[in-house]
Amino acid sequence: MATVVLLGTLDTKGREYAYLRDEIGKHSDCDVIIVDAGVLSEPQTAADIPRDDVAAAAGTTIDQLVAANDRGAAVEAMAKGASKIVAKLFEDGLLQGVLGLGGTGGSSLVTHAMQALPVGVPKLMVSTVASGDTRPYVGAVDITMMYSVVDIAGINQVSGRILSNAAAAIAGMASAYARPFPDTGAKPLVGATMFGVTTPCVTRARELLEEQGYEVLVFHATGAGGQSMEALVEGGFLAGVLDITTTELADDLVGGVFSAGPDRLEIAGQKGLPQVVSLGALDMVNFGPMDTVPEKFRDRTLYVHNPTTTLMRTTPEECAELGRRIAAKLNAAKGPVVLYIPRAGVSAIATEGGAFYDPEADQALIDNLLANLGENVEVHDLDYDINDVHFAEAMASRLMELVTSGEGTVQQE
Repeated sequence: MATVVLLGTLDTKGREYAYLRDEIGKHSDCDVIIVDAGVLSEPQTAADIPRDDVAAAAGTTIDQLVAANDRGAAVEAMAKGASKIVAKLFEDGLLQGVLGLGGTGGSSLVTHAMQALPVGVPKLMVSTVASGDTRPYVGAVDITMMYSVVDIAGINQVSGRILSNAAAAIAGMASAYARPFPDTGAKPLVGATMFGVTTPCVTRARELLEEQGYEVLVFHATGAGGQSMEALVEGGFLAGVLDITTTELADDLVGGVFSAGPDRLEIAGQKGLPQVVSLGALDMVNFGPMDTVPEKFRDRTLYVHNPTTTLMRTTPEECAELGRRIAAKLNAAKGPVVLYIPRAGVSAIATEGGAFYDPEADQALIDNLLANLGENVEVHDLDYDINDVHFAEAMASRLMELVTSGEGTVQQE
């Protein structure tokens, strides 16, 4: 039997959750646990885990939250408590899938709790905001969001069908999750970061790693991609990291749309995980279509990568700061860390003759990086561009050595 946890605010959505419970009950191989995270008024339907328990898990009480008369603080507290509740249910083998309903507040609360669960556990959120920017809700985990079309306010011909579909979907996913997953031979997992302009490098590195018995998870370095890889590092899934494409750091510095946050390139080091790092696509900052590029950047070197993506060349000053930031992050690593420098270009369009060819900017990046590196960082300074097959194979080979031996040595070439 699989167990689906229904998590939500039963004071405002109790009838809808009761409908979901009944719909899931039509699937004979699924049980249901309802968790109430509501605060405002009395629940409209009974919960298996009442709101008082959720508040207690957050270190507070419903009375205290009501007395404070701060809806935002109440949602935050109940989200914290719900995270602990669902994590404990999963740990106890009582959660094979979780489903929630909500608008902005409910979606924020429920998906916060969903993010406490490991990657692979089915997570489905039916939301009024699922047709917009879902990144704040999905974060770096595998949350599926279903647009509710109409507001979640009663059961009608439209909402009833959508909620019935959601019930069937989570029941199917939970049942599948409850079954043993096929054994792939326990291949060691490594993560690699890729962009369109570093694809040849990552492709060849992946091929070499797979030939040697590794399973490679490739992450698109779009902000969420870097966060997802580091979430797997945090969860202990990966044996090593091939961080070829660190471009998200440029977006974080300058204000592009693909930032993974200021902590990018730190988790693997904190965990002591073997990591081989390069400077892929640090020649660019990412924006949407050309008309979305901020006015202050319109006189910069811009490149239309495709109709939805405009790239902006990083300046020597920005590259110098990136070099200093990367050095600080690598210096803090507790495990083996190796840096590969592609002297002939950090992306497919930064090589000689390319749209972003700028030796001065590249030199500023490399000089400031090398000047600030500690002795714990092994350096390979090579006269290849990042997509050269020799560069890719060197990085992959060194990562395999690190994963096998768990050791790194300081080396200058």
